[in-house]
Amino acid sequence: MVSNRQKAKSRLTLLSFAPFMPPMTFTQIIPFPDIDPILFSFDVFGFTLAIRWYALAYIAAFLLASWWINRLIKIPSLWKDGKAPLTRLQVEDMLTWMIIGTILGGRFGYVVFYNLGFFLENPAQIIRIWEGGLSFHGGFLGVITAGLLFCWKNKLNPWSVGDMLAASVTIGLFLGRLANFINAELWGRPTDVPWAMEFPGADCPIWWIGNTCTRHPSQLYEAALEGVVLFAIITFLIFKRGWLKIPGQIIGVFFIGYGTARTIVEGFRQGDAQFTGPTNPWGHVIRFGQEFDSIGLSMGQILSIPMIVVGLAILLFVRRRT
Repeated sequence: MVSNRQKAKSRLTLLSFAPFMPPMTFTQIIPFPDIDPILFSFDVFGFTLAIRWYALAYIAAFLLASWWINRLIKIPSLWKDGKAPLTRLQVEDMLTWMIIGTILGGRFGYVVFYNLGFFLENPAQIIRIWEGGLSFHGGFLGVITAGLLFCWKNKLNPWSVGDMLAASVTIGLFLGRLANFINAELWGRPTDVPWAMEFPGADCPIWWIGNTCTRHPSQLYEAALEGVVLFAIITFLIFKRGWLKIPGQIIGVFFIGYGTARTIVEGFRQGDAQFTGPTNPWGHVIRFGQEFDSIGLSMGQILSIPMIVVGLAILLFVRRRT
């Protein structure tokens, strides 16, 4: 339990030193858009089937990624020796492998990285994927595994195929984060910046001063950085700098870009519920101190920072090899 004196001290400390929480004036509130997570539903033989925006985001992401990859392979000047690493038919085949890798890997990552204890006690819950619970980092590992198997089966250059996947996955990141926003999930930390929003179901923490708890729309921050900005950087390097001609470069850029973007946004995002508590409000998994306002690293940062190192190593390796 936290005493009233500790609560008061925590409030003063946060108001004085927390970098993402300016003085709380509550001058305005942006209402959360009233968008139903379910686009439409219908009954079939007594069962209700619901079409959700989140599912549509995944479907649209795979279709748009396939379209973008097909566009890249149609431009010979982008590739070394003027030859794309795979054909249009192989792109369609690869899409199936990517879907399977994303779903299995995403679920595996969520179970292992974010809630292992719960699933060890309730193993039957692992297969209930329709209730939600996918991890990007797990899905990313699933895509890498599926991609390597696909390249091995078809005798393709995994670096070039990986470049195409890295160039297109930003589309899925953008749509996925928009779906998170519509679902009113993965919201940000409490703040009173002018664009703060009051998300349904986001309770006020014990130290919050005021009657209304407004938060960073961190889903939109991620959509902008991981989706729009990273897509623009990669596209520029492909069309203006010819980076597809050295296989592996775009993979390295994606690792660096995503790892950096996620690490930054985690500073504005509310920690996962299983890691948060009265003395750990941000959900730090690694903490540098035991005080209420101690700094630390979230699970997202722990998984993202190594991606930056790996990305730099990949860039160094492929450029030296060439």
